[in-house]
Amino acid sequence: MENSFYQFSATSLQGKEISMEEYKGKTVLVVNTASKCGLSPQFEGLEALNQKYKDKGLVILGFPCNQFGNQEPGDEKSISEGCVINYGVSFQMFSKVDVNGDHAHPLYKFLKKRLAGFLGSRIKWNFTKFLIDANGKPIKRFSPTTKPSEIEKYLKTILN
Repeated sequence: MENSFYQFSATSLQGKEISMEEYKGKTVLVVNTASKCGLSPQFEGLEALNQKYKDKGLVILGFPCNQFGNQEPGDEKSISEGCVINYGVSFQMFSKVDVNGDHAHPLYKFLKKRLAGFLGSRIKWNFTKFLIDANGKPIKRFSPTTKPSEIEKYLKTILN
């Protein structure tokens, strides 16, 4: 059977294992994040999308990653506090993961295989975004510099 988004799970910042099956029927935006990145203000844009579209079926999943310029050096507690205090993040954040290399999280291996980017399957930088439709199919990959507000036009076409 071909891999499905729903067969993966990840550990939340609070240490709870969450199956992607919980998001069946939802449109999901998966983002690798970093608190100390020049793109960190995107947290605000992601939260704005979250607030605007969560009742229409959008779920945003943030995956902190320290593979790019050591820009997410903290532990789960400091990541959580930074996201909430600095940016008011209320969407689901997960424990720190690798997105490239041998130790990349299986979900990221799957997403990169399905939607290769400019650098092939590698993730180029923090805030690379993957849009997954309500059937669990990865449909679009966005570069780190694509602002969350620019993703809105895609959301409008696929959300109810």
